Amino acid sequence: MKYVAGEYDVAVIGAGHAGCEAALASARLGKKTIVFASNLDTVAYLACNPSIGGTAKGNIVKEIDALGGEMAVNADKALIQLRMLNRGKGPAVHCPRAQVDKIRYHLEMKKNLENTENLYLRQGEVTDLVPGGVKLSNGLEFFAPCVIIATGVYLNSKTIVGECIKDSGPNGFAPSKELSESLEKAGFALRRFKTGTPARINSRSVNFSMLEVQKADEGMPPLSFLSDKLPEEQGDCHLTWTTKKTHGIIMKNIHRAPMFSGNIEGTGARYCPSVEDKVMRFADKERHQIFLEPESLETNEIYVQGVSTSMPADVQEQIYRSIPGLEESEIMRDAYAIEYDCIDPTELFPSLMCKRIKGLFFAGQINGTSGYEEAAAQGLLAGINAVRFLDGKEPFVLDRASSYIGVLIDDLTTKGTNEPYRMMTGRAEYRLLLRQDNADSRLTELGREIGLVGDGRWELYLKKQSEIRQVKEKLNELKKPKEFEKLFDGKGENMPPVGMRLCDMLKRGNIFIDDLKAHFGIFGGFSAAALEECEIDVKYEGYIDRQAEQIEQFRKTENKKLPEDIDYNKIKGLRLEARQKLNQIRPLNLGQASRISGISPADVTVLMVYLSLREKHGQI
Repeated sequence: MKYVAGEYDVAVIGAGHAGCEAALASARLGKKTIVFASNLDTVAYLACNPSIGGTAKGNIVKEIDALGGEMAVNADKALIQLRMLNRGKGPAVHCPRAQVDKIRYHLEMKKNLENTENLYLRQGEVTDLVPGGVKLSNGLEFFAPCVIIATGVYLNSKTIVGECIKDSGPNGFAPSKELSESLEKAGFALRRFKTGTPARINSRSVNFSMLEVQKADEGMPPLSFLSDKLPEEQGDCHLTWTTKKTHGIIMKNIHRAPMFSGNIEGTGARYCPSVEDKVMRFADKERHQIFLEPESLETNEIYVQGVSTSMPADVQEQIYRSIPGLEESEIMRDAYAIEYDCIDPTELFPSLMCKRIKGLFFAGQINGTSGYEEAAAQGLLAGINAVRFLDGKEPFVLDRASSYIGVLIDDLTTKGTNEPYRMMTGRAEYRLLLRQDNADSRLTELGREIGLVGDGRWELYLKKQSEIRQVKEKLNELKKPKEFEKLFDGKGENMPPVGMRLCDMLKRGNIFIDDLKAHFGIFGGFSAAALEECEIDVKYEGYIDRQAEQIEQFRKTENKKLPEDIDYNKIKGLRLEARQKLNQIRPLNLGQASRISGISPADVTVLMVYLSLREKHGQI
């Protein structure tokens, strides 16, 4: 007779970044939620780089925060250093990146899970999906009508250091082996992906005088819209480079590299190559950039970003000691590659619920993505939609015009991925509107409607929106030439013969909102965040208006829903490939159908005619 250890509304398998956001969202929305971690020391573990954010990823973090998620709040608590990437370029690609204390990040998130109402944290390996719930390796079963699988890179994982191959998760944590078998029995065709991480070295063995110091950026707002300030003092990172000697060591030992010897079978991330891959692919480059990043303020371990490798341990010693400043470096943890199982994300609806098994959701790297931020975003959406499924509500789906999260999930569920997916600004068609500074303006009202945005966050949002309205009203004020002649002369701008509105001055290339603030003595008392958003909206008004028009056209096809009962095999005029792809993906609307690989404009036209005929005959 089986023993049911507990009954819950939602069970989350895995307490990494996807699992934490999923569990917190579910519990905060009132559902009794249990989250399983094979080891409680893996909760929100930063298995690779000790950072949150980065190019496009920083936008995702801000969006998670705007919707009521936890990642940015937790990162601010554990902050070591904060920088804005791409500051030399336009605001569409400005992306915050936080260097964080990985020990504190884990502890703060674990504390959050432990103290959230309706949320139960349980150590145990889930080995099987059983009717109405999950089963652990110790034989206990837990009932839950909704299950979210967020196993990260632990699913049937192996770590590889040269010829040393172990059944292991990151950092020596135990892998999850039996769950893969359960998923295959359930009909999922698993695929094999790979990622990797560099060595950790002892800071006492580094000659920092040989390295370039990388300071935090001044004047940065916190990652979270809830955080009111940053630490007064922030830590440093350091920069160095590989050398010809480094490349020579790699080339001499390339036959021992697992990715070339055949010991690695999984598909790796194209945009995050190992150092041996970079040396082979970019043979013309004399050196590659390396960042030394502290793992924590409580340890001497340093993460050597840019030297990810799966070379044998003896070769790793030679590689690291060939780098300026690291000649005497002591490796504390070897670099390694890790292979793991994942699913084909086209088996999921945009809600991240499985198409074949109602109530089963997937989030994070099991869906073929890479990165903490992409995982957390999926976890948040899966947690929200698990609750909405239980409540009989329509799923919460973000489209490509609303957010990077919408781009991410649409790419996965519509196009799928043949390699670890990484978000980049270039994937977003409307990135000038999907900026990091306006994530709250885009998404916080949606978070409030869902129920994740509390009163405190809501009041801050309303205050900022009120400030934005007041600033924009002020920018419409007309000034006489004599009032701004000195400003224009000082900035090298040509004087107009008549008066100008402040907003028109702001459109000049050399004039910024801080210049107007200083010259006219205005905008006192308004937050830097409100001023920044207004400045960008004004300076890029023409481009923003053009993208808004493009979005209007985009939403026309997104709003043309495709009925769930369509048998695409019966639609005359569709090519065979189109019928197969449409039946497989089951797109929700015409826009999603048009983005499926293999669907031609002619196929879309056939679908439009089909929808018109159905509507004419009253079938829609």
